[in-house]
Amino acid sequence: MIIRPRPYGLRLRKREAPPAGSRLRPAYPRPGRTGFRRWVPSWRQTLGLLGLAVTVVAGLLTVMFLRTDIPADLNAFATQQDNVYYWADGSEMARTGEVDRQDTPLDQVPEKVRWAALAAENETFYSDSGVSPSGMVRAVSRMATGGDTQGGSTITQQYVKNAYLNQEQTFSRKLTEMFMAIKLDNRMSKDEILEQYLNTSWYGRGTYGIQRAARAYYGKDVSQLNVSEGAFLASLLKGAALYDPAAGAENHKRAVERWNWVLNRMVATGRLSQQERARYTHFPEPLAPPKVIGLAGQTGYLVETARAYVLAHSRVSERNFALGGYQIRTTFEKKRMAALTRAAEQARNGLAPDRRPSDRDVRIGAASVATDGRVVALYGGPDYLEQGFNDANSSAVPAGTAFTPFVYAAALRDGVRRERGKPRAPVTPATLYDGDNKISLLTPEGPYWDRSGKIVRAVNDGDESWGKISLKDAVARSVNTPMLQLGMDVGLDRVGTVATRAGLLESSLGEQRPSFSLGTSTPSTIRMADAYATFAAKGRHTEPYSVAGLRRNGDDVPVERPEPEQALPPRVAGAVDEALREAVRVGTAQQARAAGPGTAGKTGTAQDNKCAWYVGYRDSLSTAVSLARIDSRTQELLQLDGIGGTPDGTVGSSLPIELWTRYMTAA
Repeated sequence: MIIRPRPYGLRLRKREAPPAGSRLRPAYPRPGRTGFRRWVPSWRQTLGLLGLAVTVVAGLLTVMFLRTDIPADLNAFATQQDNVYYWADGSEMARTGEVDRQDTPLDQVPEKVRWAALAAENETFYSDSGVSPSGMVRAVSRMATGGDTQGGSTITQQYVKNAYLNQEQTFSRKLTEMFMAIKLDNRMSKDEILEQYLNTSWYGRGTYGIQRAARAYYGKDVSQLNVSEGAFLASLLKGAALYDPAAGAENHKRAVERWNWVLNRMVATGRLSQQERARYTHFPEPLAPPKVIGLAGQTGYLVETARAYVLAHSRVSERNFALGGYQIRTTFEKKRMAALTRAAEQARNGLAPDRRPSDRDVRIGAASVATDGRVVALYGGPDYLEQGFNDANSSAVPAGTAFTPFVYAAALRDGVRRERGKPRAPVTPATLYDGDNKISLLTPEGPYWDRSGKIVRAVNDGDESWGKISLKDAVARSVNTPMLQLGMDVGLDRVGTVATRAGLLESSLGEQRPSFSLGTSTPSTIRMADAYATFAAKGRHTEPYSVAGLRRNGDDVPVERPEPEQALPPRVAGAVDEALREAVRVGTAQQARAAGPGTAGKTGTAQDNKCAWYVGYRDSLSTAVSLARIDSRTQELLQLDGIGGTPDGTVGSSLPIELWTRYMTAA
């Protein structure tokens, strides 16, 4: 028998099976121990449990990380901005929208202002991975004790919370924030994240974003901030309600301490030299909280006029405009607006609707337009919040005899035809026409018959007869009968063409009957002022516009700017200009002489006494004022008899020319 050695010299012992009917001894509680020691796990068991726990947690976190997506759309408030309207001089006029926020490119934020925010909130921003493990531990511990979690978040995490999540302080929300921050840090550049963070952060005083904060606290564009001001704004990121100095002495003290701390941190991180830090020893006191700029008074009329222009003359859709972020630089001039508003309010003060029924339902519209088309001022009504309808842009009031300069211009340009088949004959300012009352209107074919079979007769105000009168004097003295006949001789279609070339809208002209020459058309005061500006500009016409520039998020947005064109021959415009100056010198507009030399203009009344106008200009500024009474229920025009206490039977009203003169003297 050969005995073989066991491999490796090991001795194997056969394991004995447990006796029948016996049980395996449990590993826990630990056998062989007594008392509480039976329940104390061994180090092997402890390591096993910890390993299992780590594996489970890691698996859960991995699943959550993989299932966490960055939403395609940001929170509504993170994208919503307000639209800001500016006066012609660049000062702010109004803001519209639910959120006071304006995006601004990062390169427009001064570099040291950016570093102030980083020093205050996340000085390792450019080197971290979007999250701070130590900060997360701090945040969770503070959350467990009910403390503030802000200190545990990087700027990337804060941006995620601002843009995609909510402000709840829960563990699950914090984990989601962390996972999204890591993914976002891999998807976006650091500069992009910082730009979005600065544009969506809350700074107090109703503002989101550093651009609006710069305006609210220092009244300047963010690009004009210095590092000291930037350090204060960075302080607000920790809690605007605690650090706005305007909220009380305690807030002021905290703000100064935090401001000093931010500047010192910038020095410690090498972003501010000791020499420059030494220059900032006085706290940059912010402005008092600005008053809320709303749409009360005339502001709403200005905003609506500019808004309508943007939507009509750019590619900006109404939906995109409603999302906000636009900066609209208007053509409205603050001083002229103030002067026009004062003049209109003084005119209204002369009315007594409580005592005189004739003073009720009065509507006053006014607009002032430069010869280059800029609408510099308008008066739309007593208050936009009380009356949203803009009387300056209304097409409800007939122009009356303020329309006759267009009849005169058409005759001077195209000549007249008095007999059928005969060539057109030229006319001049000295051409004589019959100024008598109740003359029969003639066409090239003979008398003009109305639908009832009667010859139509022209009537002068007060049934006055003037005899033979030159066309120039007929315009200056507002004699109706020559203008009615002149319109028939020129052709009402040609009169309408000249009116539209001068600036009126074709849609406002209405039906062309003989009375068309006396202003049955219903142009707005903006259009009438613009059309008269054509006479002042030697026949050159520019469409009226109220927006000089449009920007969004720092970029220019194209908006149409009308180009001037020669609408009338200079000789024609010059002749009309001379007639309008004559009206001020010796005609119906003599009251306007108080506005100064070179004043030209024309009164306007309707034969049914349902409107009164004055339209005129001096130098390069043209202004139109309309007066009417409109029934608030039926929207029908009412007569002006007795308005302002004038005797019954008075045609028109002196209110428009008084208002015009008062304004133009000040403007």
